[in-house]
Amino acid sequence: MKKKIAMLPGDGIGVEVAEAAAIVLKAIEQQFGHAFEMEIGLIGGSAIDDSGNPLPEETLKLCRESDAIFLGAVGGPKWDSNPVGLRPETGLLGLRKTLNLFANIRPVKTYSSLAACSPLKHEVLQNVDMVIVRELTGGLYFGKPSERGGRPGEEDVVDTLYYKRSDMQRLIKAAFDLASVRGGHVTSVDKANVLESSRMWREVAEETADIFKDIPLNHMLVDHAAMRIISSPSSFDVLVTENMFGDILSDEAAMVTGSLGMLPSASFSEQGLHMYEPVHGSAPDIAGENLANPIGAILSAAMMLRHSFSMEEEAAAIENAVEQVLKSGVRTRDLAGGGETYLTTSEMTKEIVNALGDDFAIHQIMEAYA
Repeated sequence: MKKKIAMLPGDGIGVEVAEAAAIVLKAIEQQFGHAFEMEIGLIGGSAIDDSGNPLPEETLKLCRESDAIFLGAVGGPKWDSNPVGLRPETGLLGLRKTLNLFANIRPVKTYSSLAACSPLKHEVLQNVDMVIVRELTGGLYFGKPSERGGRPGEEDVVDTLYYKRSDMQRLIKAAFDLASVRGGHVTSVDKANVLESSRMWREVAEETADIFKDIPLNHMLVDHAAMRIISSPSSFDVLVTENMFGDILSDEAAMVTGSLGMLPSASFSEQGLHMYEPVHGSAPDIAGENLANPIGAILSAAMMLRHSFSMEEEAAAIENAVEQVLKSGVRTRDLAGGGETYLTTSEMTKEIVNALGDDFAIHQIMEAYA
């Protein structure tokens, strides 16, 4: 099968983990007889440096002409003093909005071999397998007005939380669709005791539950949800919430696994063009040092194979390879717990490619990306 992938490495360690994902995809290509055309596009800080635009039209064109999009990470202190329109994050937000990537899917799964890496007690980590579904194109991050005003010495500021009912409906339906496949339940997270937007959110969740009568629904205030993710993460199956709450809760949930570097994600559009990216940021403090954990990026590539290309066997092969490598005891620096022995980004990637099998030219693959 031939597929075109828009590869957007971005900034910082995004470049390194995107390369790791490409190496694993090349291994899958050879092992299963596919053809992945991977073309690189600029976004974020790298695009600002190249053209003065965090989201060039050439990148949008590449994305629209591709079957799926892979993103590394954007941002870094180099661009922190730029005006809002020339910040790397503006490129990412613009890509989400332009391509209507409304639903962010973030699986959170614990590995028994990594129990010591999590700050949580071992018994709390048992049987954690949840998915956080976050709205991605509305809320405080996109609402207008968003500005400062007032007078000298007494400034004021406003950010606007704005949603249409249809925005809520399509996201909450996506969460129920996912729960129906998993055979699980939905937890809708809001702040309905304070926010009018959350009260509408809760209404829409109830309306959607009336359609999916076999899927249990419960409501949870966001502060309670934050506590439960730490105290009882296995009680969640599919958690659905608005943009800012989802941003915060999904990063909190990363600590259940032991590291942000472990978590993959997918951003879905109604048009079928989806984007895949690790949850972590650009980590400028270790950029270029070959120290980043590539697993979140590699598992994001597995999500791409499953959801965009319907390659279930290939996706499962990557996931099994990751689990096998982790069981062997090798770790990247973020998982090493302060120990002096750990693998570099490229070494961990090679371990995962090796675990996929030895019936293809692994050395040629690694040399091609050296």
